[in-house]
Amino acid sequence: MKSKNLLLQICFIIFLCFVPFLFSNFYVSVITEILILGIFALSLNILLGYTGLVSLGHAAFFGVGAYMAGLAAKHISNHLFVTLLVALVASVFVAFVIGYFCTRVSGFYFLMLTLAFSQLIYSAFHQWRFAGASNGLTGIPKPALTPTIVFSHSISLYFLILTIFLIVVYSVRIFIQSPTGHVLIGIRENETRMKAMGYNTRFYSLLSFVLAGGLGGLAGCLYSYFNGFVSPNELYWTMSGQVLIMVLVGGAGTIIGPVLGAAFIVFLETIISSYTELWMLIIGIVFILFVVFAPKGIVGLANQFLAKFFAKKINEESIDRVPVNIENQEKAANQ
Repeated sequence: MKSKNLLLQICFIIFLCFVPFLFSNFYVSVITEILILGIFALSLNILLGYTGLVSLGHAAFFGVGAYMAGLAAKHISNHLFVTLLVALVASVFVAFVIGYFCTRVSGFYFLMLTLAFSQLIYSAFHQWRFAGASNGLTGIPKPALTPTIVFSHSISLYFLILTIFLIVVYSVRIFIQSPTGHVLIGIRENETRMKAMGYNTRFYSLLSFVLAGGLGGLAGCLYSYFNGFVSPNELYWTMSGQVLIMVLVGGAGTIIGPVLGAAFIVFLETIISSYTELWMLIIGIVFILFVVFAPKGIVGLANQFLAKFFAKKINEESIDRVPVNIENQEKAANQ
């Protein structure tokens, strides 16, 4: 099973590497956006899927990372590592401050507190003239490693974002499989029992919050590279709702689920919006159907299909053996 999973992963990575040579620039841009939103969904999945903390203010970190990377690129340097560092430090700091207060409460209060902080940050950037206020931040230069190596072309930018995406996916996987990741899963399953075992659950919840915020800021930074423009809409609560839908539709508590959810929603939005202006209504209906009939998301549906397929295959193989066994028994009886 592990060898099959490894083979599938290698095939998937090879496919992603050949995307710019197989599809037009339009689809390359769509898949680039999926990779960015996949990182964003993975960041929320650390909170929702593995720690059991439902946040409705995760767009704050995405927007802070995007804005700070854009401001750094315009006024300090568009060097890749400078903008990445500024975005990560800013988003981690904001996540620590917000998480310090939010992790003191739980349940519905945690949800509303994250929403309130997110709206405060949205309001601040909406009024901040240095960042473009309601008009947004425009003219963000493309990232560069040297004055001659600039990721200005869509293909070079795609491979940059793909590289960061793969690093993030495998880093999150290693972290979840570590003892700290198991503690987060324990908090999700039974926080009271984890406290009784001596774990400081508030510390680990805050750690999860900060990690999720940092990855959300990283996704925002990549979004500023990709779009070249950041608006206050990236901080609004609807962005938090959109990434929440991606996680739930894909499959919370899995590594590949949020990425599949991001791909599903982006493709659905791209296709439906080209035919009708009511695309948000249709996406809402799809989300309701997933919550009611497939609460474990796309990954859950895939697992159910594979389980039934292999169970059916095993049953057919056992049926094929029955006549052989009967013939053998008859021969033995005649002898």
